[in-house]
Amino acid sequence: MITEIVSLYIKDNENDLFEKAFAEAREIIASMDGYLKHELQKCVELSNKYVLLVEWNSIGDHINGFKNHKRYVDWKNLLHHFYEPFPTVEHYVKIF
Repeated sequence: MITEIVSLYIKDNENDLFEKAFAEAREIIASMDGYLKHELQKCVELSNKYVLLVEWNSIGDHINGFKNHKRYVDWKNLLHHFYEPFPTVEHYVKIF
């Protein structure tokens, strides 16, 4: 199992629109092969910052499965225009 961690910075005054779009987009990611669960958390200190945590069976499920799936275009169209700057995606494995 791997955890995908993404820090998201949302353009000014677009938090509500982003959260509504994510409510729709989460159904897309949850339908992917290898998806286990996700959380979207909002930063307490910076109102336009979020962190997305997604657990996958493998890194391939994320990179080769989700990112190459035809529904990834829908995900991009719903969410990518809210980001400034565009986020960096990292993958982690549990040690303990």
